[in-house]
Parts: sequence; structure tokens; C-alpha cells
Amino acid sequence: MALTFLNRCAKEHCYYIDKTHLISEMMSVPFKVNLITRPRRFGKTLAMSMLASFFDIRRDSRVLFEGLQISEEKELCTQWMNQWPVLFVTLKDVNGLDFPDAYGMLVQVISNLCKEHSYLKTSDRVDPEDRKAFMKIYAREGDISDVKNALDLLLRMMCTHYGKEVILLVDEYDVPLAKASDNGYYDEMLNVIRMLLGMSWKSNTNLKFAVVTGCLRVAKESIFTGANNFVSNSISDVSYQDCFGFHIFSKKRQLLSAC
Repeated sequence: MALTFLNRCAKEHCYYIDKTHLISEMMSVPFKVNLITRPRRFGKTLAMSMLASFFDIRRDSRVLFEGLQISEEKELCTQWMNQWPVLFVTLKDVNGLDFPDAYGMLVQVISNLCKEHSYLKTSDRVDPEDRKAFMKIYAREGDISDVKNALDLLLRMMCTHYGKEVILLVDEYDVPLAKASDNGYYDEMLNVIRMLLGMSWKSNTNLKFAVVTGCLRVAKESIFTGANNFVSNSISDVSYQDCFGFHIFSKKRQLLSAC
């Protein structure tokens, strides 16, 4: 019999701090793009993995979330748990000493994302022209325009395949730009990332909502222009303050510090 996550932690002598209330907090506020910025080692990637496990229509996560706080919200779980297609991409490995090197890493990340959703190759619901574009990116044979359009293409194909809007999760979105700034090719990388991400949420009817995490807030006019219902949440905001990192409170529940 499969063990719940809590039981596995106990068996392996680990601690797990239940932060699944992040899911219900997100669902209580309507948004299209939710940017969450936190310092490194604050659990951003773990939170994104949790969201992917909870929403992804390809999974059955009932056992995983059994006994956790979110499982008490029966109506929310019925509506959202494993009911939506999810596109989860991390840009943490997109870096290099020059633009060609970093761009090559980005091409590989996008190709691997296509391989994760390889069922789209044989889906009889998707447009044949979209399938051709998908196969070029899959084989790392697409040009820079194909790469810029990759996430928009995947959202469209997944929405057509499942008949449902897609939840987009982008982890470490700022890493390619931070590395580019450090190594002198910021404008070139910004041109690619702005199109890659911007086309995903700018008036995109295939998108249910997007959650984006990173350490830095890149200027809204650079990346998030055109995003409807855009919300930015940093470490200084009250919402989600107990969903990331470890926090110390006084008896009056006033935040004293975070580590």
C-alpha cells in the first residue's frame, strides 16, 4: 500500500512542514499571472513541485496529499486536484559565459519539455501545422523564432488535446537574465525570454493561470507587459508570508524575522 507523504517522512525520520495552504490562498484570489519572488533556499522550487503534483491532470495525487491541510478542503480538491493540464518549466540551468552557450541550454530545456509531453506527437486533436513546429523544437532543429514561440505553441496544443485551459508554472524565470547581465549579453537574452514568456500570458486564451517564481523582480515593462490580472508578491508582502521559508512570530502573530 502506498504511504502518504507524512507517513514517508516519519518512516525516513524527516520533518515536513505542511504548506499546502498555499494552494487555497492562491485559489482565493483571481489572477492570471502570479509572480512570487523570494531569496534562494526559501522553498520556491518545492512549492512549484507541490503545485504541479496537485493540479496535473496526468497524475493521481490523492494519496500524496492525504492528511495534509489542503485535503480538508473537499470542494477545492474536487474542482482542482488533478483536473488541469500543467506545463512546468524551470529555467535554472539556462546560463553560459556568452549568448550562444546560454541559448543552446535554453534550446535543450525547451526540447526536454517537448519530450515530457511527447503524447502531443501522436494526438489526433492537435493541428498538423502545430505538430510540425512541435517536432522541430523536439528535435532541436527550430530557429530562434520557433524557440520564442515554444511555450505558446505547447499551451495551444495541450489545450486542444485536453479540451481544458493549461496551468503554466515557470520556476527560476530570472536566472537566464541574471547570468546574461553578469556576462555581458543581457539585451540578447532579454529579447528571447521576453517573447518566450510574454507570448504565454499576453491575452492567451489557452492559459488558465500562471505562477512564476524567481529571486529577482525583473521590471514589469520588460517581461510582464500585457499580462492580464498580473500580481507580484515579494518577501515584504503579507500574503504567502508563511508559505515560504521559516518564519518566527511573536504572540501577537507579528512577523519578526525570516530565515
